[in-house]
Amino acid sequence: GAASCSYTLVLVKPDAVQRRLVGDVIGRFERRGFKLVAMKLLQADRSLLDRHYQHLQQKPFYPALLAYMTSGPLVAMVWEGYNVVRSTRAMVGDTDSAQAAAGTIRGDLSMHVSRNVVHASDSVETASREIGFWFQQNELVAWESGDSQYTYGP
Repeated sequence: GAASCSYTLVLVKPDAVQRRLVGDVIGRFERRGFKLVAMKLLQADRSLLDRHYQHLQQKPFYPALLAYMTSGPLVAMVWEGYNVVRSTRAMVGDTDSAQAAAGTIRGDLSMHVSRNVVHASDSVETASREIGFWFQQNELVAWESGDSQYTYGP
């Protein structure tokens, strides 16, 4: 039931927004049965990205990552569902697009590791922290989906 439902953060990165892939990404999560509880289009600024990518700040590629993530608007979303963090990681595919399986978001839509279409939280704990960077608590909409018995069973 609802107790085992959790949340994850998905960012549709600037390259994917430029390539008009937002609807495709959303459609995959909707078809899977996950529930959209928050979404916004924004131009991310340096301070937000510094918080989000705190663990990468010492990496040599960090300036390039910042330039990429501020190169245009991105779409931040929160999805809710059963095992949503693990399922989302599987749907997204390997960070390296060349290794990402066909049928995954990156395997289908991404050509290069530095332009890999989406970010998805890697654990329930990370998801909780990351959602807090991108959304206020009152921006998450609690709503009852009419299809839950068909998606999850009785």
